[in-house]
Amino acid sequence: MADKFDVIVIGAGPGGYVAAIRAAQLGLKTACVEKWVNKEGKTVHGGTCLNVGCIPSKALLETSHKFVEARDHYDEIGIEVGELTPNIAKMLEFKEKVIAKNVGGISALFKANGVTALEGTGKVISSKQVEVTGHDGEKATYDADNIVIASGSVPVEIPPTPLTDNLIVDSSGALEFTEVPKRLGVIGAGVIGLELGSVWSRLGSEVTMLEAMDTFLPVVDQAVAKETLKLLKKQGLDIKLGARVTGSEVKGNEVVVKYTDSKGEQEVTFDKLIVCVGRRPYTQGVLGDDVGVKLDERGFIFVDDHCRTSVPGVYAIGDCVRGLMLAHKASEEGVMVADIIAGHKAEMNYDAIPSVIYTAPEVAWVGMTEEEAKSAGIEVKTGSFPFSANGRALANNAPDGLAKIVADAETDRILGVHIVSQHAGELIAQGVIAMEFGSSAEDLALTCYAHPSTSEAIHEAALAVDGHAIHMANRKKRK
Repeated sequence: MADKFDVIVIGAGPGGYVAAIRAAQLGLKTACVEKWVNKEGKTVHGGTCLNVGCIPSKALLETSHKFVEARDHYDEIGIEVGELTPNIAKMLEFKEKVIAKNVGGISALFKANGVTALEGTGKVISSKQVEVTGHDGEKATYDADNIVIASGSVPVEIPPTPLTDNLIVDSSGALEFTEVPKRLGVIGAGVIGLELGSVWSRLGSEVTMLEAMDTFLPVVDQAVAKETLKLLKKQGLDIKLGARVTGSEVKGNEVVVKYTDSKGEQEVTFDKLIVCVGRRPYTQGVLGDDVGVKLDERGFIFVDDHCRTSVPGVYAIGDCVRGLMLAHKASEEGVMVADIIAGHKAEMNYDAIPSVIYTAPEVAWVGMTEEEAKSAGIEVKTGSFPFSANGRALANNAPDGLAKIVADAETDRILGVHIVSQHAGELIAQGVIAMEFGSSAEDLALTCYAHPSTSEAIHEAALAVDGHAIHMANRKKRK
């Protein structure tokens, strides 16, 4: 029998590795099981996010954005650079360096905090035992007073477009293209699809996005969504809404996709096709038959507000449980669970979790949209401010977008903050903090912001909630 632990975490993604480090910091003897193996055959930590998701996609988004800025916009501000050509091989090399630094950092943090790294596939075989199958097939059983399942999620595949080695790929495969596809198809115009479509569009692909839903980004405040759609189409993304894919056929080095829309049956040919229709919880092989951990109707592990499963001592966090599939949500759940296991009181505010789409401009939001608030029967008041009226945004040559605040009409409490702009993913933190502290729109309106800064757009949106924005035409006069 191997060593006994206070906590064993299954999965070393953003939820799992954070939970393990936090538990170890609190004095608990902790192990973390990870099965992910990189191209060199070495076990690495970080899960989907660091290896084939959040981090590598942002590396390519940033490099492709810099390329477009230099090619199309530097001359506008007086910088002449001549003809530019993207070097895809070097971009991929940079991406791999970024991945290596991040995953290496987690290994160092495990060592520094005393977390035992177990290599292989973890399986809960009882409420107090985890079986680990090593890469060589050898099995070992470990005892633990507490188990945290952080097994994450995997891309959803759909029957009409079965994946191939290199023509029809998922989001991971889209990060490995060694050359720019002339005609690129993307199924799904959600967060992942928009980001990956943006990368290759900037580098020269003719990108067509097929989205089954009739509404663009229905989870986003529709004022922001409409502005985003306008800006992305202006950049060259051909986004077809209400386009339901019905089949595909590989013909040589091309993919023929069939879909239906309001005009009937359609057909389009691509050089590459990316399938980005969502993700599903990964629980295959993670739970033994007699453990008793319950799953809901969609395959997610059932948990309460503190991430406790139906079995005492067994917790689950991140993408394999209800809620947003976001790395930072998983991390905060990991911290909460570790604190609870250590005997501390811990809560998580699920109403103040930010979401970001890293297109250019970025889209970020937290809390309720205006549509959601009204559907819930809440009378709201809103304030919006365009970045085209923000001095710093103009100086940055990035005037696109707007900031919007949704507040309760009676109490003035902020219900949601929504932004489409350059660096919206950074600006949204203001909204998260404000909501975490239960701020009113007036609280932000009375706050002094640095000038010139793009954050002043948030200030002006807060002022606009009561018609008092300074740098645009007011609807009301201040009393």
